[in-house]
Amino acid sequence: MLSSYVLNLFLYFPEDKTEYIPAAIWMAIFFILTILTFRLIKRVSKKEELKTKAIEEEISQRNRKTE
Repeated sequence: MLSSYVLNLFLYFPEDKTEYIPAAIWMAIFFILTILTFRLIKRVSKKEELKTKAIEEEISQRNRKTE
């Protein structure tokens, strides 16, 4: 009895299934934004990696000259 009440309190299954359409649209929008954000982070990370490698190479060249 109590568990049924708790489930009904948090879960809502509408009779009119068209109420799912806005939720599906928002979910698709957020999913696409998540993918775009992930790709942006990977692109920025790759650029930073290249910058770091260039700096490391410059430092190692300086160390070779001073030896």
